Amino acid sequence: MNSPRPKILTVQFKSLGDTVVSIPTLTAIRQRFPDCELHALVPEASVPLLQHHPDVNRVWGVPRAPGKAQFRAYLPILRKLRAERFDAAVDLGGNDRSAIVMFFSGARERLGALHDKGFWGKRWLFTHPVNALPEDRHESLRLLHIVSPWNISPPERIEINIHTDPSIANPLSRDLSRRTVICNPGAACAKKQWPIAHWAKLHQLATARGFDLVYIQGVSQLEQQLIRELQTLVHGAKILPKLALPQLLVAIKSADAAISNDTGPMHFATGLGVKTVAIFGPSLHKRWYPAGAESRVLVAENCECIWGTFVCRRKNHCLAEISPESVLANLERLFS
Repeated sequence: MNSPRPKILTVQFKSLGDTVVSIPTLTAIRQRFPDCELHALVPEASVPLLQHHPDVNRVWGVPRAPGKAQFRAYLPILRKLRAERFDAAVDLGGNDRSAIVMFFSGARERLGALHDKGFWGKRWLFTHPVNALPEDRHESLRLLHIVSPWNISPPERIEINIHTDPSIANPLSRDLSRRTVICNPGAACAKKQWPIAHWAKLHQLATARGFDLVYIQGVSQLEQQLIRELQTLVHGAKILPKLALPQLLVAIKSADAAISNDTGPMHFATGLGVKTVAIFGPSLHKRWYPAGAESRVLVAENCECIWGTFVCRRKNHCLAEISPESVLANLERLFS
């Protein structure tokens, strides 16, 4: 890293939310090496989250299929990465795939965290291995710890900033006489989804209090089924069409507040400066709470589903203990 303008690559192959929480590390690298040429390698779906960020010079997108390595699909990109002649690379993915791709990028200096999981030889892929921080720390701090060999210290406050495409028109039409609240009833798995009957009750309560609720929809069959159930329970509910990520980010940014399950749009909202009520159940909320704008985090304290299941273990959903009244009360506190 003695180059006057070091060329640095970060590698992360996980979900949209993982890309969002990596942004403080990208910003910290930029602050430590202000003249560096910073590249980020992320899943293709995550590219819009970084494409317009001022701290990143170039974003590379790769195919991502959970549970499938697809190393053949990476070969053309690996050739191009090696041609870049990176001075250093950082593994922000924490799994075998990202560590191996980082190693074959050809970077001379390679930083990564050592975890209990993964193949035994992974430590030898790093020139600067660090021990991973405990899982009760926020994920942004755990990623920042990986670049501590560069004398980068964690900030006093985690700040995440997502930048939208300035050329995209806002797809959300607003009633300026009411506070617009973007609602995300979906999640990657059923155990993270607040019951749809609770969303319907919240809609009734929040509308009576002067809020205008607008719902976004995910692309999975599970999330589409939720929207159909919501339309049955809430006649005339405002539901945005399926939006590509760049358009979705613009829509969320224009809202006054957001309510979301523990999933990507929760991180999008606070990263875009939108006040957020986050609903947590089977996740370590201390590790994944939304950082950025002001937020209220509601946790199903007695949730039993953190490991080893896609659906809730209880007959009555764990998240059902978080009432619509409590969500509304926390939404109103954001504006008090």
